[in-house]
Amino acid sequence: MQRILIANRGEIALRIIRTCNKLGIETIAIYSDADESLPYVKAADKAVRIGEPPVMKSYLQGERIIEEAKKAGADAIHPGYGFLSENADFARLAEKEGLKFIGPAPETISLMGDKVASRDAMEKAGVPVVPGSSGGIETLEDASRIASDLGYPVMLKASSGGGGIGMVKCPDQTELEKAFSSVKARAKAYFGSDEVFLEKFIENARHIEVQIFGDSDGNIVHMFERDCSIQRRNQKVVEESPSPFLSEGARKKLFETALKAAQAVRYKNAGTIEFIFDEQENFYFLEMNTRLQVEHPVTEEITGIDLVEWQIRAAKGEKLPLSQKEITSNGHAIEFRLYAEDPVKFLPSPGNINEFSYSGGKGVRIDAGYREGDTVTPYYDPMIAKCIFSGENRDEALSAAKKFFGELMISGIKTNAPLFKSILENSDFEKGSYTTAFLNKMLN
Repeated sequence: MQRILIANRGEIALRIIRTCNKLGIETIAIYSDADESLPYVKAADKAVRIGEPPVMKSYLQGERIIEEAKKAGADAIHPGYGFLSENADFARLAEKEGLKFIGPAPETISLMGDKVASRDAMEKAGVPVVPGSSGGIETLEDASRIASDLGYPVMLKASSGGGGIGMVKCPDQTELEKAFSSVKARAKAYFGSDEVFLEKFIENARHIEVQIFGDSDGNIVHMFERDCSIQRRNQKVVEESPSPFLSEGARKKLFETALKAAQAVRYKNAGTIEFIFDEQENFYFLEMNTRLQVEHPVTEEITGIDLVEWQIRAAKGEKLPLSQKEITSNGHAIEFRLYAEDPVKFLPSPGNINEFSYSGGKGVRIDAGYREGDTVTPYYDPMIAKCIFSGENRDEALSAAKKFFGELMISGIKTNAPLFKSILENSDFEKGSYTTAFLNKMLN
């Protein structure tokens, strides 16, 4: 594997380029007209224009991307996360055209991308799932009947959804009636299918995920957990490991369950299995993400493992570099997603970054997709950077975060940095006592 096309943009493209440089692998970047001047385009060995700014005319042009990969003499495609990373048809086409797809098998992507089918697969494997509908729901009448049986509140979700899109909490029948048609329409627009399903809403929940990794020989390991309970609009903004919530008994059972889930689908490459925990530490399968996660640096910081390198090695057919016993968790790491958005209303705030300066130092890792002078456009996710802090313990990691955000200088656009300062000053957060409702309660 000598040349990889990166079917993505921004900070994740830069992240993949760094590992490829370390391994002596050439990189090909793709860019839309809106991204031509961004750092990742200049960092790649070669860059190819892929289209106009809208994603349907650029980063979702699967056939065009594969055509450009072949023209450039690429051996493989790394999809990053988002865009085509969980598109089974794209993975199949890449393999058909003689390109390695750096990710799991297309069949696994297809199965786990369907939230209803994945629930069924996990139930058959003996993995606990959130109580919910046994299949897709076609009509409001069916939804009302199932919700009544489950008991309100419930979550109405798109079967093919992810990233908090196509997901609405319905506290009662009236809200379910209001949301049903709009969620189906949103699901159709974003994911190409209007199938929806219902799950019981878990009150005072923690959202905890497990990083797993598999190779072609059937070896599967876990790389510990990440607590992703700090969310806005059902989307993660802060992730940390180890979770300050879990008891050792629950943690052990969680890892065993995650491995069981991965083995049930013969998982290969990097993946994440997400669970929801109630107050008694009962936990249930939510979904499996068949790709590298945004928050993968948290795992890298506590394990010392380069997950992108492992992805490339697994795609080449190599065995996992380490056994489960050889993978250890050391210290504590926490990530904050710095967005160009209003810190209260969470609306995107595109524009030119007039100033962007910060202090680095021990325990500080900044994976940025933009630099001072760059423009955040309205076409894509407005994440500017992932700010990761680590230390020998949680207090050290939080101390590094407080210092960083206290000294961060960024202007020209609104960002959610003030929100992070508030979170870091919150006594419940400092104690590790928080749930998925934390932000709503703190801001209201």
